[in-house]
Amino acid sequence: MRTLDRKLARDLWRLKGQVLAIALVIAGGVMTLILAVTSLEALSGARERFYASHHFAEVFAEVKRAPLGLAERLAEIEGVNLLEPGVRAPMRLSLPGFRDPIRGLALSLPDGRQPLLNRLHLVAGGLPEAGRDDQAVISDAFAEAHGLMPGDRLEAILDGRRATLRVAGIALSPEFLYQVAPTDLMPDYRRYAVLWMNRRALASAFGMEGAFNHLALTLQAGASREDVIDALDLALARYGGTGAWGRDEQPSHRFIEEELRQQRLQAIVVPAIFLSVSAFLLHVVMGRLIQTQRVQVAVLKAFGYRDTELARHFALLAGAIVLLGWALGVALGAWAASALAELYRAYFRFPEMPFRVPAWALALSLAVVAAAAGLGAWRTVWREAARPPAEAMRPPAPQRFRRSWLERTLPTGLLGHEGRIVLRHLGRHPAKAGLSVAGIALSAGLLMIGAYQLDAVETMIDRQYRQVLRMDMELTFREPTPRRAEGELAHLPGVLAVEGWRRVAVTLQHGHREERVGLLGMASPPRLRQVLDAGGEPRRLPEAGLMVTRWLAESLDARVGDTLEVQVMEGKRQRLALTLSALVDEPLGVGAYLARRDLNALLAEGDAINGAWLLVDDARRQALLDALWKRPGVAAIGLLDEAEQGIRDYLDETLLAFALIFLAIASSIAFGVVYNNARIAFAERARELATLRVLGYGRAEVARILLGEIVLLTLLALPPGWAIGIAFSHLLNRAFSSDLYRLPLVLTPHAFGFAAAGVLAASLLVALMVIRRLGRLDLVASLKGVER
Repeated sequence: MRTLDRKLARDLWRLKGQVLAIALVIAGGVMTLILAVTSLEALSGARERFYASHHFAEVFAEVKRAPLGLAERLAEIEGVNLLEPGVRAPMRLSLPGFRDPIRGLALSLPDGRQPLLNRLHLVAGGLPEAGRDDQAVISDAFAEAHGLMPGDRLEAILDGRRATLRVAGIALSPEFLYQVAPTDLMPDYRRYAVLWMNRRALASAFGMEGAFNHLALTLQAGASREDVIDALDLALARYGGTGAWGRDEQPSHRFIEEELRQQRLQAIVVPAIFLSVSAFLLHVVMGRLIQTQRVQVAVLKAFGYRDTELARHFALLAGAIVLLGWALGVALGAWAASALAELYRAYFRFPEMPFRVPAWALALSLAVVAAAAGLGAWRTVWREAARPPAEAMRPPAPQRFRRSWLERTLPTGLLGHEGRIVLRHLGRHPAKAGLSVAGIALSAGLLMIGAYQLDAVETMIDRQYRQVLRMDMELTFREPTPRRAEGELAHLPGVLAVEGWRRVAVTLQHGHREERVGLLGMASPPRLRQVLDAGGEPRRLPEAGLMVTRWLAESLDARVGDTLEVQVMEGKRQRLALTLSALVDEPLGVGAYLARRDLNALLAEGDAINGAWLLVDDARRQALLDALWKRPGVAAIGLLDEAEQGIRDYLDETLLAFALIFLAIASSIAFGVVYNNARIAFAERARELATLRVLGYGRAEVARILLGEIVLLTLLALPPGWAIGIAFSHLLNRAFSSDLYRLPLVLTPHAFGFAAAGVLAASLLVALMVIRRLGRLDLVASLKGVER
């Protein structure tokens, strides 16, 4: 083994603590990139493979009722490749031993065979037999939630009539990878089901013989989707069409696409933050680490080693540390990504989701950390190599004594000798002190990101389910109903308050931008469903005009006072022009709001409601559910406490899982930074500390000098660290906001305290380690300038 190689091995062992700390900094940055990129590719690849193999449609349309013969003519529209009509309708289910209401969607299958589009992936059992009216295929998520198997029986209410169905099979569908009920944001697999029946059976149950109410189609290569949608809307308008839409507005696809969008942002923003911080810290630490070996560099030069050989030696030292940290980051990132892939498979129901770490992510992460380490080492090696060996072998000459700017600025009379030594050292080395403060501040900023996400999620849920939604149940009716239904509901057992609502599907247009949303008509003033301003205060519905969520207004590029074109997509399909009168800030979903009386007047349908919110006595809740189950006009019953729990479960397992992972990474980086700062400061000042010991200073006094510097640098780093944390939190808040949910930018004392506690805890742990090392300080070797 060559001499320099033996030195390299000894250095790595001697510096094992610092090597591991630097490796943790590198691993943290690399892990974020590997985790984000691998998860993104796994989810994206699984989706595309499943869509292609199961012929997922590209355009969808719904009508009230249209003859099957019309479908043949629609298939001839220019640009249409395959078109398949079908029947689908809302229904309700009941299961033995489960008393909560179960709502669902029934879809038709060609009798005894797979559909052309949106084919089923059978997990168990098979399709309903041709000619059987009592068989159904149920969704895998619902079956798993209730432990159902082929052969089990279900009680269903189809168009107000009870029917007993036998489970023929359990399946996945590209339409319902993310199985969520209409108007819901999160899936509730126990209370929302999707099932498929033979077309003849379903059409008979809902009076749709010889007709269809749903279309799915694919497009020819190069066809204009917008032109096809326009042609469909024109042809279906007379049959009660509610407007065709593309795959990008299909609920399941839209949610998965939003998840992918956030993953893409996460794969850019978060690794960029962590890798940038890691690269900066690595650059500083490697430079200072090699600077402590200035005497060794001089001795090696005196023995005839060339500058290029020394550069190679220290490049190998930096490279070994980089490879260790990089390998650790890749391993941890791949492990976390595999766990996350299982989580996504559970939520999105992909039959398989293999994951792999892309080669370009490995190369990119290695290049970034290697460049940072190389620059830090290279700059210092060449500076030290340029010194004459005789000069470099001598300990650095003491600086000319003078009062530092800190001593002249601060009242140092009360600090004692140790305090003045600390201030003097920092004042004479402002660049080193500044880099140490910057490193600790960046670590505090990373810690603050995790704390912010935890606080923001709790604030978002609290605002939505404590301030906005004040009801206990949400009822949806099969058809618009006269408002007197409120009085009937008020007399049911356990009902404390009732508030009816009217919702219609509309397309809002402003300029060339448009969005499909639900226009919600509420009582004025509302009691059980509030709308909030940016400060979280309830707002009154405007006397005239429209109120929309701020996110929707920004999507439409509309401001208060602008006129919005409102195309009603059901009933008489009126086209309205309404003034945007106010904006509201809600954390979940997007929507448009109007006073119910104004909406009903515009629709010319009388004082009607198609749903109601109920405030319920918990003690009589089950009696109320039993009474509602017997009312055929109630299409769906939503339980707000279960919806809230669903939101919490999803965020706990996705967003908060990421937050905790990043919190762990940030903590490891914080420890690595503080530890390396302390160890390098100890190495740089070993001769000075040994001199103080020889002059009669006790071990505790010398320890106070070194620890005072660590604590002071940490305290100085907190304000800029908080500022960096605020900037990082604002960046993440803007990057990850979507029409599904928007985390509020809340910076609580908890977030600031958590960041401070994190770096202070790291400093305390490091201080204990330094005190232990100080007790083993070799005074003679340190006075001679020998590195230990």
